[in-house]
Amino acid sequence: MTGRAFKRLALALVLLGVLTGARDPILVPEVSQHEVRVRQGFTGTELLLFGAILDPAGSRAAQDYDVVVVLKGPSQPIRLREKARVGGMWINAASTDFRSAPSFFAVAASRPVPKIVDERTAAIYEFGTDFIQLSPTGEINPVEQARFTSGLVDLKRRQGLYQEDMSGVKISGQVLYQARINLPSSVQTGTYTAETFAVARGRVVASAIAEVEVRKVGFERFVEVFAQQQSFFYGLLAVSLSIGMGWIAGRLFALI
Repeated sequence: MTGRAFKRLALALVLLGVLTGARDPILVPEVSQHEVRVRQGFTGTELLLFGAILDPAGSRAAQDYDVVVVLKGPSQPIRLREKARVGGMWINAASTDFRSAPSFFAVAASRPVPKIVDERTAAIYEFGTDFIQLSPTGEINPVEQARFTSGLVDLKRRQGLYQEDMSGVKISGQVLYQARINLPSSVQTGTYTAETFAVARGRVVASAIAEVEVRKVGFERFVEVFAQQQSFFYGLLAVSLSIGMGWIAGRLFALI
């Protein structure tokens, strides 16, 4: 978004605040692209989340408010297994299930979250990977659950799917904000929600949501739809291809 467009947005929000006499802060979020197309050779993309926040008087807001942006991908059930070494071999040991772990999770803030809100507020709004609501199932042992949760977050973080940037929100002109979040090539398709929060004196005073749709196109889309709608034939085709490729590889090695 150009500087001229930012200025127009700020001016419009100032006029809106003055004319409506709003008591709550005005928060208008936007994203650089509402649709991300995943095709062959997709290497990831960068999302720009931007917007403006205005105080009730229609004047600057940057000195009075902090901004936290949370981008979440579609939730999915996950079974996490722990490896154990038995007799010189690594085997599956304990496991746990999470009912709704986000496939992608990123947080960007104008300052470190502990300097913005207390731990309880951060947990309510999921201001960080330590506060992701994973919804474990079954019998829960607090110590064991904490270990599995930490392991899942660490795994996702190393894959680039869980991110934190405690100085990732830049506020300019005492009104406008922007944050950049990278989507890796391994992101799942579905609807992503970008929720922006305005925080003042340790309290969330405004929030707004923008959505981003990540979808496959071209041949990748055809394969995805075929696998979902014709799962039996997709599995049969996959097995047949595996057997065929194995047979061809065997013949080639036999000729060498």
